[in-house]
Amino acid sequence: MNDAFITAINTQYATINWMDVIADNMTNVYTPGFREKQVTFKTFLGGAINDDYDKKISQGKSTPGTSNDNLFLEGKGFFLTKTSEGKSVYTRLGEFTFDGEGVYRAKNGNTVQGYILNDKGEIMQGTKPISADLYQETALKGGALDIPTTSIKMWIDPNNGKYLGKYDEYEIQKDGTIVGKAESGKKVVPLYRITTRNFHNSAGLYEYKEGLYLETEESGKPVLGCGEIRSGLLELSNADFKGNISYYQMAKMQMEVVNKLISSNKDLLQQAMQMVSSS
Repeated sequence: MNDAFITAINTQYATINWMDVIADNMTNVYTPGFREKQVTFKTFLGGAINDDYDKKISQGKSTPGTSNDNLFLEGKGFFLTKTSEGKSVYTRLGEFTFDGEGVYRAKNGNTVQGYILNDKGEIMQGTKPISADLYQETALKGGALDIPTTSIKMWIDPNNGKYLGKYDEYEIQKDGTIVGKAESGKKVVPLYRITTRNFHNSAGLYEYKEGLYLETEESGKPVLGCGEIRSGLLELSNADFKGNISYYQMAKMQMEVVNKLISSNKDLLQQAMQMVSSS
């Protein structure tokens, strides 16, 4: 069994890590897409050490984006994007824009995924339509439809400046449907529906980069996301500033106690050494 001095040193190290995480949370309280880190502790005979950091997946507040292409997902779930290699990457940060070729992309270059729609707004699975009612019913039950997604492309005709050569403008609706508009808004045609996914255990996702997540065995397979999409907005950090102030006060108190214990152990050790040297 380790002595009190070793226990105090281990606890001091764990507390320093805790304070670093709290400081990071407070620094990024207004950073779009930032997920609050939460420290958990486990104990052993030599003191306390930190477990791996957990991420709080809950929704952050909305803030105006830089363009109407930006998206805010109000509800549970993640936007589905894909790398150039076709790997699925999930994110809450809808910092998306159409590039020069009309492809809808995340800031890191990943393509935003969607479904192709027919003129009735039904999702197309090959040549067969999936009704909106079936889609919503499946989502509410926490299921997933096995429908291939596609990269969203709103090509602009260089001759007339119209989207897909037909539409004067486009709009992203609350259900994630991208519609093309023509004839001064009198003609509205559904084109794509932005794909959102959710997980039965979102905390089990692997965050390989800040705000970017991969599916794991712990997270389970993706199901349909539930929520509304707001264009022109971004999601802010979900870090609780007041909560982290309280955690900081707790960590500070713990550090003071630990430092006092270390100091007391040093004094005892010095006294012991003096007694040994004088005998």
